[in-house]
Amino acid sequence: MNEQTLDPQVASRLKRDAAGLVCAVIQDWQSGQVLMVGYMNDEALRRTLSTGRVTFWSRSRSQYWRKGDTSGHAQYVKQVQIDCDGDALLIQVDQVGAACHTGRRSCFEAGGGLPALVGERSNSS
Repeated sequence: MNEQTLDPQVASRLKRDAAGLVCAVIQDWQSGQVLMVGYMNDEALRRTLSTGRVTFWSRSRSQYWRKGDTSGHAQYVKQVQIDCDGDALLIQVDQVGAACHTGRRSCFEAGGGLPALVGERSNSS
């Protein structure tokens, strides 16, 4: 395999959006807490798989960014999985510090809850 390209067997499993990106859900490997969501193109995924540190493609800045390079809040890869459709990745990490740019551990803590009717399972479900 050329060290500068994503493994073709991995690349063939990805279902990218119109911009060539795949959603990456970042999860704490010990607690299971969902920390954040980012986007990866083939090169960002290659870097993530080959370096042990999570790299994203910034849609707003149109550039790569490795989590923690400026903040010190690095994400060390523990496991990478692809969903059954190939359109999402689950990346379990050892998170150093906050995952969210707001300083919170999780972007979902920072964003907060939305009003939703809580569903109840019926006896026949």
